[in-house]
Amino acid sequence: MMRFWFKIAAALAVVLGVGLAFTFEAPPVQTVQSGYRGIGLEQVYNKVALENKIARTAFPLEQPELDPAGIPSSEVYDNVQVLGDVDANEFIRLMGAITEWVSPEAGCAYCHADGEELSADTLYTKRVARRMFEMTRAINSQWSDHVGATGVNCFTCHAGNPVPANIWFTEPENPQTTRMAGNPAGQNRAAEQAGLSSLPADPFTPFLLGDPAGIRVIGQTPLPTGNRSSIKQTEWTYGLMIHMSDALGVNCAFCHNSRSFTDWSQSGPQRTTAWYGLAMLRDLNANYLVPLRDEYPHERLGVLGDAPKANCATCHQGAYKPLFGHPAIEGFPDLVGPAPETAAVQ
Repeated sequence: MMRFWFKIAAALAVVLGVGLAFTFEAPPVQTVQSGYRGIGLEQVYNKVALENKIARTAFPLEQPELDPAGIPSSEVYDNVQVLGDVDANEFIRLMGAITEWVSPEAGCAYCHADGEELSADTLYTKRVARRMFEMTRAINSQWSDHVGATGVNCFTCHAGNPVPANIWFTEPENPQTTRMAGNPAGQNRAAEQAGLSSLPADPFTPFLLGDPAGIRVIGQTPLPTGNRSSIKQTEWTYGLMIHMSDALGVNCAFCHNSRSFTDWSQSGPQRTTAWYGLAMLRDLNANYLVPLRDEYPHERLGVLGDAPKANCATCHQGAYKPLFGHPAIEGFPDLVGPAPETAAVQ
């Protein structure tokens, strides 16, 4: 009998040890103060883990510059619908860079069908890529309040893969859970985007496609009249905040002052940058990514038949700045489009 209980105790010790090993980080854990003392504007991070992450991050190779041809690409090549204003030689250089950024294994054949003219639009990948050029130029010209002078290029999201690693689709309801426990409001599923918590598993559909006003969860009017800032709504917002924290590899105080999470005057500038980031994602999803649904084959769509969309992790991939601040548009000024005539969707 003693031997039996000894085995049970040993098994429990192993389980506890494994749990502790995956719960806590090995030292050294460091704290960086980003605001006045006593207000909780601090970032907690593991220096070794951060250095290892940077070491594992792939960065795009430099592309040698070419002498300009002095002729726009639209006068040299057929069916150039988006980059026709780019110098013909720079156009070829940009195509070479995009091959490395998106399809280093398949090469040009990923967008251009073998045996056909390069101008042909046979493959859906070429038609999608054309819209991606427009989106990239729009980000760099219209959303500098979020991307700054660093900007983005195809590698920012793709990182050498034909399909970005971090995309999302609208989550279907689980009919079994709905039958057994009523309406679960998207909760009680082990969803990575919600930090494997019991929070709603899909915070993206309501906030990155829907009304941004729903993110605020502090009541603006006396209860109960007109106040939608319920616990249920708060859980949806917390799901989005957990995603943002994981996507950037930071804690809440990166944007918020812990003495008053809602007060903008006590928050750091990162919160304003994040606000523009959420507005940008709604613009990109609504005006560029969702409309591409009919271009994709069935296997590229979600369970509900929706197109792949972007969230914070699509660009950031666990870094507080995409590629840890690597200058994405340096040397590629043609990825910055003309200034918009009207304001983008907010």
